[in-house]
Amino acid sequence: MKKIAVGLVGVTGYTGMELTRLMENHPHMELTRVTSRSEAGKPLRAVYPFLQGLKSGDIVITEPDPADLAANCDLVFLAVPHGAAMETAAALRAKDLKVVDLSADFRLHDVATFREWYKSEHTQTDCLAEAVYGLPELHADAVKGAKLIANPGCYPTASILALAPALRHGFIETGGIVIDAKSGTSGAGRKAAVGSLYCEVADTFKPYNLTKHRHTPEIEQELSLLAGVDITVSFNPHLLPVNRGILATIYTQPKEGVSFDAIRAAYEADYAPHTFVRVLPQGSLPELRSVRGTMFCDIALMHDPRTGRLIIVSAIDNLCRGASGQAIANANLMCGLPLETGLWCAPMVP
Repeated sequence: MKKIAVGLVGVTGYTGMELTRLMENHPHMELTRVTSRSEAGKPLRAVYPFLQGLKSGDIVITEPDPADLAANCDLVFLAVPHGAAMETAAALRAKDLKVVDLSADFRLHDVATFREWYKSEHTQTDCLAEAVYGLPELHADAVKGAKLIANPGCYPTASILALAPALRHGFIETGGIVIDAKSGTSGAGRKAAVGSLYCEVADTFKPYNLTKHRHTPEIEQELSLLAGVDITVSFNPHLLPVNRGILATIYTQPKEGVSFDAIRAAYEADYAPHTFVRVLPQGSLPELRSVRGTMFCDIALMHDPRTGRLIIVSAIDNLCRGASGQAIANANLMCGLPLETGLWCAPMVP
């Protein structure tokens, strides 16, 4: 079987690094182009020494060029900053390439909402109209027929998967949902910034971007579609002194007359067909090392009889499930492959 030729625009960030790592062992896809304006002309192993001796280490980094990508690729991943992806995506779609965009440029359906939260205009509304939000557990059928995928954010992936069955079945009140989420520092990207320096994040724990994190409207958009009504959530992100992972603790109120057993049964039934969502046994709780380097989303359900709340806890790896691994899963579906292809990875423990 001829391998599917894949390009990666923006290889030098953490998501580009993770994509390169995962693509190394994909049985049906092969990196044929990797791009970076700052590192063009170098073999990939010069930027990522961990690729020394591996097949992708010999790929020479090129300048991003839609014509070259179209001539040498069947599908392209975009791992570039928000705002930069939309123009590149439009150029690639004009050449009929399949595109998976890891930025936020095509995640929000409403251009006014995009303008409000990202402080810029959306210049590619035609592409926005064709983009499919690539959370496979919710939209796999649409992903299979798509040519442009908006790869979900990391916090939204953990939050939406945690809440989807409860909202789909109408088990919880749609008001007053609180998402208390914590992320490893790689979520901030691979750039020089004071807030990401070792001495700023090690041996401490802090909230950030309270009330204004840009993943908020993405979470609300998808939860509203699930519930069939507009939902506003209180989303509160925190920075953990670890490299990878997201853990979200979500506080909800079950509707009157809904039993915890019914909620748990619905979660188990809804996620039984989905390989990469694990509803943990009662009494077990997620932790980051159990999902590190994998596509798994671990979910636990707890009923607090004193407050009456349903507490939902989810854990993912922000770089794999929350970005690059999910991008490959979407690409698999777009190309007619099983979602799990090339993504079976045991967690990196301890």
